[in-house]
Amino acid sequence: MRRFLSWIFFLLAIVVVVLVCVGGWGYYRVYYGRHVYETEAPELPADLHSPAILIFSKTNGFREDSAIKAANKALTVIAKRNGWAVYVTENGAVFNTAQLNRFNATVWNNTSGDTLNEEQKTDFQTYLENGGGFVGIHGAGGDPHYTWRWYVEKVIGAEFKGHPLNPQFQQAVIHIEDPNDPATRNLPPNWTRTDEWYSFEKSPRSPEFQILATLDEKTYSPKMFWKDIRMGADHPVVWKHMVGNGRVFYSALGHSASTYQEPLHLYLLEGGIAWAAGLTAPPASK
Repeated sequence: MRRFLSWIFFLLAIVVVVLVCVGGWGYYRVYYGRHVYETEAPELPADLHSPAILIFSKTNGFREDSAIKAANKALTVIAKRNGWAVYVTENGAVFNTAQLNRFNATVWNNTSGDTLNEEQKTDFQTYLENGGGFVGIHGAGGDPHYTWRWYVEKVIGAEFKGHPLNPQFQQAVIHIEDPNDPATRNLPPNWTRTDEWYSFEKSPRSPEFQILATLDEKTYSPKMFWKDIRMGADHPVVWKHMVGNGRVFYSALGHSASTYQEPLHLYLLEGGIAWAAGLTAPPASK
């Protein structure tokens, strides 16, 4: 009996360690459950003018609430500074044809889980393929499992396989591949910063994808406990591409709230949103 209880306590200790490493009890929660979908569309502001940006931060899985709130605030400031109307919501029912067509781009801010029902998925796919815009931030491409294969295969273009857990947050170097792109032209060639670094099953690099930045795995430890999750020499973390006539920009950066106070990170997102929305990008710094 004593040996049995010892094993129970040992297993419980392992569970506690795992939960602490992935962000602690206070950071992990299931929001709305795994299969809850809104069906009543929100009322958009009467003064919503064009150009307009939709910021969507619904989570049906992992939720880093402080990061979502910080990003929503920072992105709203960016939009207003550029003269873009902005609407922030977690109501998936906004993904209907009539309302989607009011927006130049949708920003999926650390979304997780299966956030849309089948009708909403169809309307979003039609919107994007016919010239809409999509910006995915960090968790929007970080689910451990996807039932919506079109989203992960055609929109994100790479499937998440893990992030370091020993430690979770590490300083690493990002290499800018395209210094002339509006999203990256203000960034240093070798950009050192701290984040939760995603690894993907394989690189999205192909003629259809424009890789903007890669992660130098020699500058951090890409291990998920004992599991090696390195991708090798080609480890993209920021890229863009077209889905039909639609523009897709994805950045794997931005797990913590503090990252949305980094001027260079915000500049990256500002340029990405402008491109995805078909708008004038912010000027390069002098």
